[in-house]
Amino acid sequence: MRQGLLAAAAAGLLLSAGCASVSNETTGSINRSQSQRPLSQMSAGELQTALRSYDAAYERSPKDKRIGMSYAAALQMAGRNDQSLAVMRQVAITNPTDRDVLSAYGKALAAAGDLPKALETIRRAQTPDSPDWRLLSAEGAILDQLGKPDEARTLYRKALDIEPNEPTILSNLGMSYLLANDLKSAESYLRAAAARPGADIRVRQNLALVVGLQGRFDEAQTIASAALSPQEAEANVTYLKQMLSQQNTWSMLKDKDKKGG
Repeated sequence: MRQGLLAAAAAGLLLSAGCASVSNETTGSINRSQSQRPLSQMSAGELQTALRSYDAAYERSPKDKRIGMSYAAALQMAGRNDQSLAVMRQVAITNPTDRDVLSAYGKALAAAGDLPKALETIRRAQTPDSPDWRLLSAEGAILDQLGKPDEARTLYRKALDIEPNEPTILSNLGMSYLLANDLKSAESYLRAAAARPGADIRVRQNLALVVGLQGRFDEAQTIASAALSPQEAEANVTYLKQMLSQQNTWSMLKDKDKKGG
């Protein structure tokens, strides 16, 4: 039951936003003629174009840290988690003490499903005397997926102390409450996240999901389609319908609440 719940909701945790500089890499670092937008804001077509550029650059310079991290981030955004992990493993071998590399490697491990090793790697990348809010949020996302919401929320709030109103942290906090079946709190944090500058499409997806789970399907569809191209809006609504139509999603949430996790 716990695994089914995680499949339905924990996928919305923004672990990728928790890892240092990778989430802010742009295709412009490889090909200046391409869009300068972050990977998380690209359309599917733009992402595929970026992947081709990164693939060619990585083949030419497999030991270049910047190219390897950018390529791994793009692969992960495209859902190619095993390949992303393979790339980041090679980057980590070449740069075993680099903080940004360790954090990106931890993200890749988590996306590929190795949560215990991901947690160990993220913690190794952190520096207690000067904590990185991205790493705190990433660690919280892993702990939520490991069924430790209290520890996770403590880390999210520490991250917010460092970076107040950061949308990715607020979104993770909202999804943490969704996993606990507290949909009102989840919606409150996700609305705050979606209203912040820099909130990407995944934050709106999470908000639309929580609103839809409360039975407000028309409103959820409006949220999922807001400020997107027709193609992106269609893809977002399709995602929302798939999430809401999963068998027993709602009953799993209720069952978890009754059993106390």
